[in-house]
Amino acid sequence: MNFIEELKWRGMFSQMTPEADEHLAGGMRTGYIGFDPTAPAITIGNYVQIMILTLFQRSGHKPVILMGGATGRVGDPSGKDKERELKTVEELDANLAAQQKEMMKFLEFGEKGNGAIVRNNIDFYKNMNVLDFLRDVGKTLTINYMMSKDSVKNRMDTGMSFTEFSYQLLQAYDFQCLYKENNCTVQMGGSDQWGNITSGTEFIRRNLGEKAHAITSNLLTKSDGKKFGKSEEGNIWIDAELTSPYKFYQFWLNSTDSDLPKLIRYFTLKTREEVEALEVEHDNNPQALKRILGEELTVRIHSREVYEAVLKVSDLLFNAKASRETLMSLGIRDLATVAGEIPSFAISKDQVVNGIHIVDLLAETTSIVASKGEARRAVQGQAVSVNKEKVQNPETVVTSEALLHGKYMMVENGKKNKFMLVAE
Repeated sequence: MNFIEELKWRGMFSQMTPEADEHLAGGMRTGYIGFDPTAPAITIGNYVQIMILTLFQRSGHKPVILMGGATGRVGDPSGKDKERELKTVEELDANLAAQQKEMMKFLEFGEKGNGAIVRNNIDFYKNMNVLDFLRDVGKTLTINYMMSKDSVKNRMDTGMSFTEFSYQLLQAYDFQCLYKENNCTVQMGGSDQWGNITSGTEFIRRNLGEKAHAITSNLLTKSDGKKFGKSEEGNIWIDAELTSPYKFYQFWLNSTDSDLPKLIRYFTLKTREEVEALEVEHDNNPQALKRILGEELTVRIHSREVYEAVLKVSDLLFNAKASRETLMSLGIRDLATVAGEIPSFAISKDQVVNGIHIVDLLAETTSIVASKGEARRAVQGQAVSVNKEKVQNPETVVTSEALLHGKYMMVENGKKNKFMLVAE
């Protein structure tokens, strides 16, 4: 697989330095992408760069993940119209550990062959004092050269601290260090990183007398121009604790039809022929394509087992004929997801342990119905179910045995009115 051609058919390619494609065609090359730990996890937008490294490795090359233990403490001004608020060292270290653990799931690692490796750029600076930095790093580029980069030019009106101004030097020196220590000849990143990356190729040319290459990818935006990777509720994370697998799957199902061709190309690992065949097959059914993409990504990010659980949650929420078996098969985290998607009531566990009449449960402990009279009529009309079992008698007493995993109880009043009771 030719890496540059792969990026181009996917619509991901932005630009590259001259002869970068010939360089890659000459054999296995080592290339890296840097990740600053400014967030507690990776978003779907960040995951685009993991996809780039994945395609790079599948093309026969060796990927390097460079964790920004040092650059994260400075803050990248690229794409920002004002100074970043610096995070504490402790927060950055925690973010870095969490992000690195996530990334380890998506590449094949190993020192031999084209196995991926992880580096941390704090290693390049931890034994360097400020005078060494100014003499050995700061002398390489002129102020005029640095100010010609968009990341600096775009901030001239609002201002930029020396801290952020120096970021370009740090990223450039990172490239030089990886070139020397890991024979890393290619740096990749989003198109907004072009200035920082080419500063690195300039470092290697001036200080080492060698040639290195830059390759950038298009930033992923929606058809309306907005940033990709967010929903109405906020960022879509690949961490299940921050974005539930159910919400993750639903994000793809709810994507805009016009964004679908781009999303498939950016995120699938299917071949060009497979993608184009699927698009022909489902030309009039974009929802089918969304389900295919949603399945592929949910399985890759979370696992096949989690994906199967997500389908059960979806069935429970949207299928009026969902079975009791489906409900009973859900784990406690899946039930918590359901509780977050339908009206929920907190109840006292003691009340259920001691037993509570169904009428009181519906009308007093919760507000599922407005009155006891209405509750009785609903039960007598066989409209009420507890955990997918019809309640036949208004004198029924609900006990703690009805609590799934000792915490959750699903109550339905009619086909469409679902509620989750959470015992605390």
